[in-house]
Amino acid sequence: MIVGDFGEDYEIMVPFQALQAVGHEVDAVCPEKSAGETIKTAIHDFRGDQTYLEERGHDFELTATMSEIDPSEYDALVVPGGRAPEYLRGYESVIETVQHFFAADKPVASICHGPQILAAAGVLEGYEMTAYPAVRPEVEAAGCSWVEETVRDGNLVTAQAWPDHPEWIAAFLDLLD
Repeated sequence: MIVGDFGEDYEIMVPFQALQAVGHEVDAVCPEKSAGETIKTAIHDFRGDQTYLEERGHDFELTATMSEIDPSEYDALVVPGGRAPEYLRGYESVIETVQHFFAADKPVASICHGPQILAAAGVLEGYEMTAYPAVRPEVEAAGCSWVEETVRDGNLVTAQAWPDHPEWIAAFLDLLD
């Protein structure tokens, strides 16, 4: 799981714990931070405005150090949303990690603004997917076709935001089996 400061709290914590609950070992990494350090999360609430309301979330502890991991040793990748993807997509280590998972056709789950990273990695050509609606222009420009609901296309499972967790996590778990 690639995370960063002000990633969406529910989109980090819920899949992290859900995957652990069914027996998966999950590592959460962030460029320039080490295992045991924390990131600050944000909680996004949908109240009928043109966009979400953002409030401070939890401190989330990283379980591994990004510069020390080998993506080939992992079976799947989770790319949560929030504001973190906006800056995480500028790290070569993040882009190379994402590209590895797509080149190896390994399962990838991404939600909300997470697909900004996938678009920057140049891996979306030909996929049918979704993301937070404000990210639609970016992912379409990266070559995918847009749908309004949680979708699985090949090795990729995407959703618009944390209210989609039941369908998104279920589809990802199905892909992992």
